[in-house]
Amino acid sequence: MSRQLLPVLLLLLLRASCPWGQEQGARSPSEEPPEEEIPKEDGILVLSRHTLGLALREHPALLVEFYAPWCGHCQALAPEYSKAAAVLAAESMVVTLAKVDGPAQRELAEEFGVTEYPTLKFFRNGNRTHPEEYTGPRDAEGIAEWLRRRVGPSAMRLEDEAAAQALIGGRDLVVIGFFQDLQDEDVATFLALAQDALDMTFGLTDRPRLFQQFGLTKDTVVLFKKFDEGRADFPVDEELGLDLGDLSRFLVTHSMRLVTEFNSQVLFVVVDVAADNEHVLQYFGLKAEAAPTLRLVNLETTKKYAPVDGGPVTAASITAFCHAVLNGQVKPYLLSQEIPPDWDQRPVKTLVGKNFEQVAFDETKNVFVKFYAPWCTHCKEMAPAWEALAEKYQDHEDIIIAELDATANELDAFAVHGFPTLKYFPAGPGRKVIEYKSTRDLETFSKFLDNGGVLPTEEPPEEPAAPFPEPPANSTMGSKEEL
Repeated sequence: MSRQLLPVLLLLLLRASCPWGQEQGARSPSEEPPEEEIPKEDGILVLSRHTLGLALREHPALLVEFYAPWCGHCQALAPEYSKAAAVLAAESMVVTLAKVDGPAQRELAEEFGVTEYPTLKFFRNGNRTHPEEYTGPRDAEGIAEWLRRRVGPSAMRLEDEAAAQALIGGRDLVVIGFFQDLQDEDVATFLALAQDALDMTFGLTDRPRLFQQFGLTKDTVVLFKKFDEGRADFPVDEELGLDLGDLSRFLVTHSMRLVTEFNSQVLFVVVDVAADNEHVLQYFGLKAEAAPTLRLVNLETTKKYAPVDGGPVTAASITAFCHAVLNGQVKPYLLSQEIPPDWDQRPVKTLVGKNFEQVAFDETKNVFVKFYAPWCTHCKEMAPAWEALAEKYQDHEDIIIAELDATANELDAFAVHGFPTLKYFPAGPGRKVIEYKSTRDLETFSKFLDNGGVLPTEEPPEEPAAPFPEPPANSTMGSKEEL
């Protein structure tokens, strides 16, 4: 048991052993219970359900990590989290970092909807009901910068040309918003983007002289790229205003340093989810609402990869994601539909990615699976024979006839490249797989199953022996004579 928790536990035991109203030096009913002092570990507040309220009252900007002691990602984050706290403390930033042991403080984990670890939430001004989800990097500087842009200004106010040129010359990627009215709603949109685009430095101005200096006559967001001395302008639509999604895509698309870095290994493609690209979304198992997001596919293996953290799409996040995939640090993900409640109620059982392994490699069953595509004509043509086969063997407890939509479900065991593909998984150990490549009718299917996953070899009919030919009349061959 932790030495820090021991005094609290003893106090609880002693209080429980005393009859009500007989504690030594009992408080009057009007007295408030003394507030606990919040312990610290490596500069991080250690919170419980008893101390979270106090922390929210004392710290107007509070980042809380919900962690599990056994979680590898939490263990990797711990030193970076402590470094971030030290960096911010050295800068006298009015922000505090804290942590909660989720499994030990289940009430707090449930209150804030924590379902995975680590989960980080940012609380402002004691607001307990609407914390902001942390979406930033998991390194010390990234955490510190994410908090700086929330506690302090996310964009630097520029008053003259010297300040603008100093900002542009000091960073690789600088975004300056030129707005004639800093109270306009578009400015709030701009600042919201600046909070999360941590790989870029943001500036803001309403000075007419700077508009003139940079050749602008209307509200415009300008991206300055030091690495190629380039510039890209994003004019603000006077009627529709500044759209956060459009501006985000503009900045990512024009950060061409990414293409320079990965052009020999990665092909970058932008998919407009508002256009007729449903087939692309289906291939990656995505909904349009998920955009903007990233996916990477290996065209040789067809394996797909998704970012581990669902943070904003920025030049830095794309770079980090590509490096992680190419270095083997990200596992491929597999598509799977949800398991239907009635998946095993029909003669033909319905398999999806999530239940395939359990059913197909059941050592007590012989499982015959059809991998199909909903649009495949050949699959539709053989469907009646497959249904008939399932009905014929539905009373055989050791035989399962099943099907899987291979366009919506992917398997770790193997890839399906054609439709229909038929595979037989015989009972027993060893995860054996036999591909069926014969006639697709009920009779042949039945022979295959009855013979244990192989088609019987039919012996050719015996042909009558040909009679020995009679020697021709003029032959010199006579009857055999004794020598």
